[in-house]
Amino acid sequence: MGKVSRVPVFWNNSTFFFFLVLSVKEFLAKAKEDFLRKWESPPQNTAGLDDFERQKTLGTGSFGRVMLVKHKGAEQFYAMKILDKQKVDNSSYIKHDNSNLYMVMEYVPGGEMFSHLRRIGRFSEPHARFYAAQIVLTFEYLHSLDLIYRDLKPENLLIDQQGYIQVTDFGFAKRVKGRTWTLCGTPEYLAPEIILSKGYNKAVDWWALGVLIYEMAAGYPPFFADQPIQIYEKIVSGKVRFPSHFSSDLKDLLRNLLQVDLTKRYGNLKNGVNDIKNHKWFATTDWIAIYQRKVEAPFIPKCRGAGDTSNFDDYEEEDIRVSLTEKCAKEFADF
Repeated sequence: MGKVSRVPVFWNNSTFFFFLVLSVKEFLAKAKEDFLRKWESPPQNTAGLDDFERQKTLGTGSFGRVMLVKHKGAEQFYAMKILDKQKVDNSSYIKHDNSNLYMVMEYVPGGEMFSHLRRIGRFSEPHARFYAAQIVLTFEYLHSLDLIYRDLKPENLLIDQQGYIQVTDFGFAKRVKGRTWTLCGTPEYLAPEIILSKGYNKAVDWWALGVLIYEMAAGYPPFFADQPIQIYEKIVSGKVRFPSHFSSDLKDLLRNLLQVDLTKRYGNLKNGVNDIKNHKWFATTDWIAIYQRKVEAPFIPKCRGAGDTSNFDDYEEEDIRVSLTEKCAKEFADF
């Protein structure tokens, strides 16, 4: 992306835009090469479970829990995801024992967007736009790698110490070049084509972006009800009501993202992500500055140190139980 800064000042806007797009394409092509190399030859990990000291539970889910851990030698904090092997497919995570898989990842002390959103009530449009722009860039990158994320929601977005978001939990992510049919995701964020089992592509992520922007700016999702089936009915109907405080530009963007007709949904048209990036609601967004993390964040979480957990909810602690015999021995024979 360095080429953008060397564009001569006498070039007009259309020429500048052409080279900006070219620069982004070059960056994504290089990123795809790097991704494929890592995909085909994943790094070998030498850390063992005994090298980590478990500190506190950060979150729980249907597959297991996430804990704050400290590496005894390096004195660094990490997030360790502990998954029940009977509930997940065989994947190349770092370590496993007879009962669980253990994934050690970067620890982000700012906590979930979900917690901050519920505390504040709703974000201002500039605040929501700051986060939304980062998701747009994230999906632009993932989709260039033929990856569909499929689980966008405030609970899966962590806020780091600089106020920028980090996308987490790629449990539903999948490499797809055409269409896929798996029913997965969070009910409020499912695209109509997932619910209708029509087969779907990367466009489901752009629908989810629309849901997220709506929830950030309103404080609640556009489709909600007591039962999932009622939520699904509202989603496939395609009817969206907007709060009176939404700007006209925001409503226009959301109408184009929360579009049941795939031939009209932004992100899925011939201009791809550029229909979203060039929309009026993002007119003030400097995409390169966002990518380079040069834009001042509207909110900086309070952190008292590297291992601070004050931005996470408290959970009842449980001992990690390990079976004396191997669970799923057949599935993990070559792990």
